[in-house]
Amino acid sequence: MINWFTVAKLGHHFLLEILQEGDTALDGTMGNGHDTLMLAQAVGARGKVYAFDIQTQAINKTREKLAAANVLDERVQLIQDSHHKLSEYIVGPLQGAIYNLGYLPGSDKEIITRTDTTLAALQQTLELLSKGGRLVIVVYPGHPGGQEEKEAIEDMASRLDARQYKVLKVNLLNCPPSAPGVILIEKVVEKV
Repeated sequence: MINWFTVAKLGHHFLLEILQEGDTALDGTMGNGHDTLMLAQAVGARGKVYAFDIQTQAINKTREKLAAANVLDERVQLIQDSHHKLSEYIVGPLQGAIYNLGYLPGSDKEIITRTDTTLAALQQTLELLSKGGRLVIVVYPGHPGGQEEKEAIEDMASRLDARQYKVLKVNLLNCPPSAPGVILIEKVVEKV
């Protein structure tokens, strides 16, 4: 059955196609740690994952998930800070990045990603993305503020220079507009 989880897994697929042992990746919205774990496994013991969230609960849940999978080691840096400050922590190129927007499942639904900080974080991520690197954004327009955030991201992505980035948008056509979707941005390897 296709549901929100399937949509999120599509984002994983897009990243697993390109990530390799030793790569560097970003989880811009750590949440319960599903994306962080996937990235850590994809980049292997020689890779590096930076994972951001503002909530202590997200840090703790992610740490538990990584420990249960025997992946809690120096390859993953859990950062309790806003994703719009990521350039203060990351200097090198990223081969992959993922943002699962909205709120932390099972927590306070009043604490959500905000359009202004998300756009700032996405811009920094695009600048850090290596050629051939991919940025996946899973949007959830069904909560207060979610539709506005989705529209702002789509507007930003649609204005990216096609000679530098390719953008793909995936939505469920026969579901309400509040259904989640995926935006994939790939940095072009060569000029077109």
